[in-house]
Amino acid sequence: MNNKVFVGSLSFSTSNQGLSDYFAQVGTVTSANVIMDKMTGKSKGFGFVEFSSDAEAQASVDKLNNTELDGRTIFVDIARPSERKEGGNRSGGFNRNH
Repeated sequence: MNNKVFVGSLSFSTSNQGLSDYFAQVGTVTSANVIMDKMTGKSKGFGFVEFSSDAEAQASVDKLNNTELDGRTIFVDIARPSERKEGGNRSGGFNRNH
């Protein structure tokens, strides 16, 4: 299973600490990270929260999905593993080899 959850529809004012504090009501939060845009430094409106156990992660989905945080109704679900391949081409754009 997985002890990390994805949190979507975050308010742009939600901070890492605010996210951690909100999710602490269902379990021991080991990390909370609001994803920021590298160019603007502003929130992208989603983040991830990691718990000390899979059961706490599932409890957060069960209890906090579709609840309100900082004026927005949030979406909470178990995070899926990253699709990114290690050492892969991350440049994006046009591939001249094809």
